[in-house]
Amino acid sequence: MERIKQAIEKARQQTGQRSTPVPPLPPVAASVTKQGPAEIGEIRYSHTQVVKLDPEHLERNRIVAYNKSSTMGWAFDLLRTQVLQKMDENGWRTLAIVSPTPEAGKTMVAINLAMSIAHHTNKSALLVDFDLRRPMIGSYLGLPMAKSLNDLLDGQAEIQDILVYPGLPRLVVLPTKKPVPHSSETLSSGKIHNLITEMRDRYDSRIVIFDLPPLLNSDDAISVLPKMDCVLMVVGNGMSTKQEIEDSMRHLSSANLIGTVLNKAEVEANAYYY
Repeated sequence: MERIKQAIEKARQQTGQRSTPVPPLPPVAASVTKQGPAEIGEIRYSHTQVVKLDPEHLERNRIVAYNKSSTMGWAFDLLRTQVLQKMDENGWRTLAIVSPTPEAGKTMVAINLAMSIAHHTNKSALLVDFDLRRPMIGSYLGLPMAKSLNDLLDGQAEIQDILVYPGLPRLVVLPTKKPVPHSSETLSSGKIHNLITEMRDRYDSRIVIFDLPPLLNSDDAISVLPKMDCVLMVVGNGMSTKQEIEDSMRHLSSANLIGTVLNKAEVEANAYYY
């Protein structure tokens, strides 16, 4: 996690333009859910909606971790290893993804990270769209979203009705179809608290990733962060000022900030062949 630590220090000093380098990659969104006897190994989807993702749609949206053999997913595999090591050390299983301001690419990072974790043989990932003001995961993944978190909040569906399995083993997605009124109050409600607990505790090997709204645009993220084990902040290269990064870090002062990710940075991957 040394690079992440250096990134945080750099963000506090200058313009916040450094952290675990993630090349300008596409927003990833994964939809997977599971309703089966085992979390690892063979997974059976009896109630979960199964959706086949379109590789071309994913590519257009810069979703690179879906294809495990893609050379473009190396940065997310590196990030996955660093994040899981830190979470395992502390027994954490819920991870919030935030950014100081919009357009930093937090949703892309959340999706690609969830997909990379799903490729990990000992973990499964549940990706949850908690950006209730501007939900984008379903759009990035190209999900039909006949049922979504909106229906659950309205009492029109159960959790097993809204989870989506996108064909990537050990990955499940809980999408939100449209903006939710009074989003801050919703995220701080007992219903959301119970939902988070349910998703976290159902499987010991599951990592739950929550895509949250930008920190400085509303109090939505702040209202739900106390329910999260840890936080990863995404900073868009050249898109956040020094003051915005400092303000964001003050908002996260009581949270377990495990690192920052510099997104949209031009980075060359080192060639390595057998």
